[in-house]
Amino acid sequence: MSDINLKASIEAILFAIGSAVDENKLLSALGTEEKEFPKKEFKAAVQELMEEYENEDRGIKLIELNGKYQLCTKNEYFDILGKIVNMPKKHVLTDVLLETLSIVAYKQPVTRAEIEKIRGVSCSHAVNKLVDYNLICEVGRLDAPGHPILFGTTDDFLRSFGISSMDELPDISQDKIEDFRRQAEEEAGIEVTT
Repeated sequence: MSDINLKASIEAILFAIGSAVDENKLLSALGTEEKEFPKKEFKAAVQELMEEYENEDRGIKLIELNGKYQLCTKNEYFDILGKIVNMPKKHVLTDVLLETLSIVAYKQPVTRAEIEKIRGVSCSHAVNKLVDYNLICEVGRLDAPGHPILFGTTDDFLRSFGISSMDELPDISQDKIEDFRRQAEEEAGIEVTT
């Protein structure tokens, strides 16, 4: 398969599917029954496509989400697209939702009870909203009495925050943790021991 045909094949698959496609499925589709397509050639073609979309004056881009690839509209064309398509309303993330989402992102997989322990208040509404927004989802059950639901982030979370994997989340420094502890002590009027 020539470079042009390889890139065109990847583009055709991603366009036709519309959602994120796992790398292994793409490799399988590009290969034969006897032989899987070479991963190195595939990665090079995907990288070229990403650069072409980014460098050219195009309305779409190719993104990677945890080993999956998807064609999507560039952010700057959202308003124009919204005039044509009945787009869902952009979700507003309140401080409570962002706080809950950040706990799930950094602690996943995590139960509702663990989130409530960290936040110090009930989080049922926040968790339900984040599930409705498809930013978090059930990723399993904890092997404990009651088998509580474990929550984790989704591909929509990655897409919404413009990251391709959880490894791109910023690290929280020890200084920041100390600042958070001090703020919590001041707000609650208590001393937190660590």
